[in-house]
Amino acid sequence: MNNQQNLIIAIVFSVIILFGFQYFFPSQSPVQTQTSPQQQPVASAQQLATAAPLLTREEALTSQPQRIQIQSGTLKGSINLQGAILDDLVLTKYRETVNPNSPEIVLLSPENTPNAYFARFGWASSQGSLPNEKTLWQAHGEALSPQSPVTLSWDNGQGLSFSQVLSLDENYMFTVTQRVKNTSETPLSLSPQGYLAKRGEPKSSGFFILHLGPVGVFDGKYYYPNYKGYPSYEDLAKAGLIQNPKGPSWFGLTDKYWLTAFVPDPKAPITSSYGQTGTGENTLITAQYQRDPFVLAPGQSLESTDYFFAGAKILNLLDGYEDTLGINHFDFAVDFGWFYLLTKPIFYALEFLKGILGNFGLAILALTVLIKLLFFPLANKSYSSMGKMKLLQPEIEKIREHYKDDRMKMNEKVMELYKKEKVNPMAGCLPMIIQIPVFFALYKVLFVSIEMRQAPFYGWIHDLSAPDPTTIFNLFGLIPWDPPSFLMIGAWPLIMGGTMFLQQKLSPPPADPTQAKMFLFMPLLFTYLLAQFPAGLVIYWAWNNILSIAQQWVIMKRTEQKNKRHGKSSVK
Repeated sequence: MNNQQNLIIAIVFSVIILFGFQYFFPSQSPVQTQTSPQQQPVASAQQLATAAPLLTREEALTSQPQRIQIQSGTLKGSINLQGAILDDLVLTKYRETVNPNSPEIVLLSPENTPNAYFARFGWASSQGSLPNEKTLWQAHGEALSPQSPVTLSWDNGQGLSFSQVLSLDENYMFTVTQRVKNTSETPLSLSPQGYLAKRGEPKSSGFFILHLGPVGVFDGKYYYPNYKGYPSYEDLAKAGLIQNPKGPSWFGLTDKYWLTAFVPDPKAPITSSYGQTGTGENTLITAQYQRDPFVLAPGQSLESTDYFFAGAKILNLLDGYEDTLGINHFDFAVDFGWFYLLTKPIFYALEFLKGILGNFGLAILALTVLIKLLFFPLANKSYSSMGKMKLLQPEIEKIREHYKDDRMKMNEKVMELYKKEKVNPMAGCLPMIIQIPVFFALYKVLFVSIEMRQAPFYGWIHDLSAPDPTTIFNLFGLIPWDPPSFLMIGAWPLIMGGTMFLQQKLSPPPADPTQAKMFLFMPLLFTYLLAQFPAGLVIYWAWNNILSIAQQWVIMKRTEQKNKRHGKSSVK
């Protein structure tokens, strides 16, 4: 059994395990439950009007001039004073493509736009007149920035005065402190709440390894995406309403790289839910929460502080919020998945190496060397065994020819030869099987980490998280023709396929001639398949193959020389 055969078998079994687990243990979404009116978060009266004509984002912002601006080193946008709605947010450090002149990433948009996405904070109560999405708040402050919080205020004219103090850190975390003062003669029961809404039909990622949609940690319990706990958009569409476990929580909606999440006081229990109404472009996805009610006596004031994250899922930043704000497992917003205990360390290793080398591509090459050093003893044992097997090929050919009509006897004699020469034909499997989780973990890091998004390498690779943009079918750009996607086989996949072919030639061929012919096509097959994978992963595999070829050639030569010194020959 040669090294390439071991690799194929290991990958096939890994894929079977991954897909089989999903088939036999499908995602268990939280059961839809109904709560009492006092516990149910009060849905905002603000619904996305399906009959009203939709406006462009620019038209919507112009038609709602009563706004207060947001400006920081990472964000720009505004807050609609009618409703105190955060519905205009642009991520200034990220663009849609690698072109520096491409549009900046728009995260939040007003309600009367095709891609409406917004959030608001407020109060729930069955008593008194409360601020809602139509309330016009008075702003105190010119603009919201990390250096200057703003205060919004409103009086209901019935003895209740409300205010919201909004502040923003240097990144993507908003702090919302709500206050209410009761100057009436009647006690009032109030519950702080938050409401997040997103318009439009949700799109699946198309990748089973990536979770999009509802995400969070509830009552201190976390769940890995895709197979336990997190409902998908499809689950939400079927249920209509999904109630989360009650307790201290953070939760929200996640895209591949972006996150909007409510982070109520980490010590305060909340009741939260996800909802979906409408169909097609008029689909409305909501996430809302409500704290336990407070009783506000006449003459008293009440204050509640919560947080709202809206921005890029930068791992160091999320980990930092867990330390400073006590947000439980906030890093789980990044979908590191089943190999979390391996994927996260690999990410930090790449980031550390990038800090030294200045480039994530060089960091991948350096990490490959470290991984090869880690598995060096196993690989040595594997290649030594393969070297002995290659020396035994003439004897195996004789056995195969002699027992060509009796396959059982042939296999028996081959195994006797292995036993006599103390060769383990399975020795090559272990290093490859151990490296399969590393391969998947690196794939995850490249696929879901925003730090890898649009990270350049050298030459034609401008985004390590995207496939190689070149193709042999237009001679790598020399011919002015854009081939279809299935013909995009770039230079790095070809390099990887070439190194795989060379490694195959160093390995002893399979005993079965038919199988040996099939394995000749494996480099071609893998070249085509990996052409659609992130370029960083293909570079890793090609570089790993080159290191393996060097190690394998040296060890097999040493094994051959050792056998010759002991009077053994490759032909008996």
